[in-house]
Amino acid sequence: MSNRLITLTTDFGTSDYFVGAMKGVIATIAPTARVVDITHEITPYNILEGAFVIAQAAPYFPKGTIHLIVVDPGVGGERRAIVGETGGHFFVAPDNGVLSMVLARGPHKVRTISNTKLALKDVSRTFHGRDIFAPAAAHLARGVKPAQFGKLIQDAVRIEAMEPTEIAPNAWRGIILKTDHFGNLITNFHIDEYFAVKTNPFVVRVGSAEIRRLALTFSDTERGELAVVVGSSGYLEITANQASAAQELGCGLGAPVELEIDTR
Repeated sequence: MSNRLITLTTDFGTSDYFVGAMKGVIATIAPTARVVDITHEITPYNILEGAFVIAQAAPYFPKGTIHLIVVDPGVGGERRAIVGETGGHFFVAPDNGVLSMVLARGPHKVRTISNTKLALKDVSRTFHGRDIFAPAAAHLARGVKPAQFGKLIQDAVRIEAMEPTEIAPNAWRGIILKTDHFGNLITNFHIDEYFAVKTNPFVVRVGSAEIRRLALTFSDTERGELAVVVGSSGYLEITANQASAAQELGCGLGAPVELEIDTR
């Protein structure tokens, strides 16, 4: 079990000591584990964005990888700490919905992290990333079995907003899951579920705009032109060629978006 891989996804940023302290805990408990940063720039407290990011990144890591996700506005409260298993991967996180997308992809097991012997001796009320989650990931890397952490549960928290809702025949309301570095607005409409977008007239409504153009690539439009593309994650994205769609529309993470498809 040596050289196990642990990924880190947090909203901690990199200007404080938080990420470094977590890596120190991992290095102390599992010194041969490899650690890879996915991102520490999740929008603070935004569980929805954290759920999207880890769901997109995790499949590209080898089976057996341990994913440590800390986006935890409820730290110190009643929310549980959990370890999930699905698709040959392990996920250590707060039970606040941040694993909604990965657990929705297939069969899974989720356990509470309640064995105090697998946490640091002194657990703070405000930094469970260091005191509970990092030790859990490190112990998994050392070969501790998930069953040793706590009991199986069937009621892990799911975020209902991850899925669009039907508002009329062939019309749905969704949200922006993420605004990426380039200002593209990533929606929760996945092309596998809304493939008629490729062959039928459609309109995406976001902010004050109505967008009817489906572009094959970002450069398939005029500079600054708003369009819809199928992003690398498979979700529909609202983009403006070489410009920020988020700035153009004044919209961002969590903004409502509607999709209507003409199937006549």
